[in-house]
Amino acid sequence: MIDAVLPTYNRAPIAFERGEGAWAITAEGTRYLDLGAGIAVNALGHANPDLVEALTQQAGRIWHVSNLYRIPQQQRLAEMLVDATFADTVFVTNSGTEAAELAIKMVRHHWFEQGQPERIGIITFEGAFHGRSTGAIAAAGSEKMVRGFGPLMPGFRQLPWGDMEALRAAMADRPAAVMFEPVQGEGGIRPMPDGDLREIRRLCDETGALMVLDEVQCGMGRTGRLFAHEWAGIAPDIMMVAKGIGGGFPLGAVLATEAAAAGMGAGTHGSTYGGNPLACAVGCKVMEIVADEAFLADVRRKGALFRQRLEGLVAAHPDLFKGVRGQGLMLGLKCRIAPAELVGAGYAQHLLTVPAADNVVRLLPPLTITDAEIAEAALRLDQAAASLA
Repeated sequence: MIDAVLPTYNRAPIAFERGEGAWAITAEGTRYLDLGAGIAVNALGHANPDLVEALTQQAGRIWHVSNLYRIPQQQRLAEMLVDATFADTVFVTNSGTEAAELAIKMVRHHWFEQGQPERIGIITFEGAFHGRSTGAIAAAGSEKMVRGFGPLMPGFRQLPWGDMEALRAAMADRPAAVMFEPVQGEGGIRPMPDGDLREIRRLCDETGALMVLDEVQCGMGRTGRLFAHEWAGIAPDIMMVAKGIGGGFPLGAVLATEAAAAGMGAGTHGSTYGGNPLACAVGCKVMEIVADEAFLADVRRKGALFRQRLEGLVAAHPDLFKGVRGQGLMLGLKCRIAPAELVGAGYAQHLLTVPAADNVVRLLPPLTITDAEIAEAALRLDQAAASLA
């Protein structure tokens, strides 16, 4: 008999009643050190008092009006994002998947407005994850996501991750865009080298193709910069953002240059809930905190500390681990065993981690995790590894 909740998830038999910073707590009071942060969502930890205050204040005023009217909180969030990034304009969504859908539409409408409606091809990379909508799964193209959901939206071409020769050859066909994550999350914490990012930017400039970055998981301070592409000193034309921008409240956005967004006028896209006052009040507070350079510098410091601890873990358990990947507080343990085994062993140590592809376990703690909690995380990971040895 089917469950009341559609059984599309293979859930762990754990439920949490409340949280405090980097800790998720069950109804019985058992405390789990959370190195998943809701899959990089709780950027400022559980029940962050600044976010609670921002949400509570807004909840006592007005919750929803729809985009038939001006929303001051949405306007402020958009202006904060424009001021802090390459973007000239922002569309606020509820999720990363919705952001991906708009990014795809924006690319195609851009070329329609340029008098080239046939220019619809978008190059993506194997191992990508852009969401679960039909457009997003067509973009990623992985068998496990697309099987049984055809026919797929046409126009996407997946290339091997990091194969720059294949990309140079594909660019000869003058695609509409190249769309990818600067650091793949679901794909196994795989950073695109800075040199490759700069080369993709050059190829896009050379052919006129739009560079579309998916920073849903790797953005909002996760790598130690506000957005991961900043490490390479380049800027995209369109960028998808979500997860950490809401600190746990459903929120996403598409950022774009004026040229890329050309033609996206009244009626070309919309959202009933997107950019509502509640979400944007929280998003503004997150931006106030995360965009601060001192905060980002501390993320970089803590990322280096955590990585050092993880390198020691790998050295202590070479039979279980191959190495450490990632940047800042977006880190991955490359395993010699199935990631699910380490995740399961972590539960026994009251530790939460997230599996990924390519035999990787993701470590995505709140950006506010303390040095003491990093030490505790390393200890619990070591204990989990020892139980599997």
